[in-house]
Amino acid sequence: MQSIIFATSNAHKVQEVAGMLGPAWQVQGLTNFPQVELPEETGTTFEANAILKAKAASVALLGHWVLADDSGLEVDALNGQPGVYSARYAGPQATDADNRTKLKHELGKLTPSIFRGRFRCCLALAKEGQILHLTHGTVEGQLRLDEQGNGGFGYDPLFQPDGFDDTFGVLPAEIKNQLSHRARALQDMQNWLKSHEG
Repeated sequence: MQSIIFATSNAHKVQEVAGMLGPAWQVQGLTNFPQVELPEETGTTFEANAILKAKAASVALLGHWVLADDSGLEVDALNGQPGVYSARYAGPQATDADNRTKLKHELGKLTPSIFRGRFRCCLALAKEGQILHLTHGTVEGQLRLDEQGNGGFGYDPLFQPDGFDDTFGVLPAEIKNQLSHRARALQDMQNWLKSHEG
C-alpha cells in the first residue's frame, strides 16, 4: 500500500480524497501529525496557496509524499468571489453555514438571475520541500439561493453542477467524486502517481 499525507485537518477532504484514490493508498490528514503547522494562506491564487502548504508540510514530514490543495468557489456575479477566501468568506472563524449565509445575502442583493459559477481546485504534490507535480480541476454550475440537501460540506448545498437538477448537497458521493473540481484535479494527480510508484 502506498502512503500519502494530505496537508489538511479537514476530515471531509481527507475522506473524499481517500475514497477517490481507493484502497491502494493510505491517506492521512494532519490530525495524525499535530507537530505540523501550515503557513498562512497569503497567496492570491489557489495554486500559490497549495504550493505554500505542500512545501511547508513536506519539509516538516521528511521522507513523505505530501499532497496539499487549495480550492474554492468563484461566482461570476460577484467578480469571482469568494475565491481564495471561500473558507473564511464570513470571517476568520466562519463555519460552513456562516459562509453560505453570507453568500446568499450577497447574491440576494443582486437582480434575480441565474448565478453562474464554478468550484476550482489546485493540487500540489511535494516531497522534502520540492514541488513534484501540480494539477487543476474545475466544475461549472449555478448557485441557488435555497439550500438543498445536507450532504457534502462547504457550499455544496448551494451549488448545482451543470447537467444535474440537484446540488452537491443532494447528489450521492459516488457522483460527486466523479465530477467535482477536486476529483478532476485528483484524477490527473493519480495518473502521475501511478507512473511514479516506488
